[in-house]
Amino acid sequence: MEQQEASEDAVMTRIGQAAMLLHGGDREEARNRFGQLWTEIGEAGDPLHRCTLAHYMADTQDDPGDELAWDLRALTAADGLNGGAPGDARGEEDGKGEESHGSEENRGSGESGENDGGGESDGGEARPVRAADVSPAVRSFYPSLHLNLAADYVKLERPEAARLHLDRARDAADALGDDGYGDGVRAGIDRLERRLRER
Repeated sequence: MEQQEASEDAVMTRIGQAAMLLHGGDREEARNRFGQLWTEIGEAGDPLHRCTLAHYMADTQDDPGDELAWDLRALTAADGLNGGAPGDARGEEDGKGEESHGSEENRGSGESGENDGGGESDGGEARPVRAADVSPAVRSFYPSLHLNLAADYVKLERPEAARLHLDRARDAADALGDDGYGDGVRAGIDRLERRLRER
């Protein structure tokens, strides 16, 4: 058990180290390290690791479509922490629903931003999940994840999908704490709201 926990801690440490490279401006090296970790973790890896990794990996992408794909992976991984949760990501690629789990302003860094999110659907239907089923720690992921997806859709000129995720980000914002991270995410929601109104 201790060995497993130490191994999991090592994964999070490596994600943190790559995130420091990203925040320091070395996007290419960060992308390489995140990619290697993603390969090691695999599609069946720990959902928390996958969510965190995909969340940061999205920030290293040059193409908005690739950024969206990673944000979707992050959302799907977050849903995996609950067995299929409020942010369920199925059905948006056709513009009619949500996709599976933003500017860099939010992603887990406490900076105010508009871009988190991503995941791949496993097919099948998600079970309904009540708010009470979701741990507070996991619930706090969703505002940022949906905000990043909304920002991705703005970049891709898909305002309806952007609005859907922005509304979900705002609906989930009550899970945020009264701290720098929470304030940053709320500010990102407000900024993106203004951008959508201006359009």
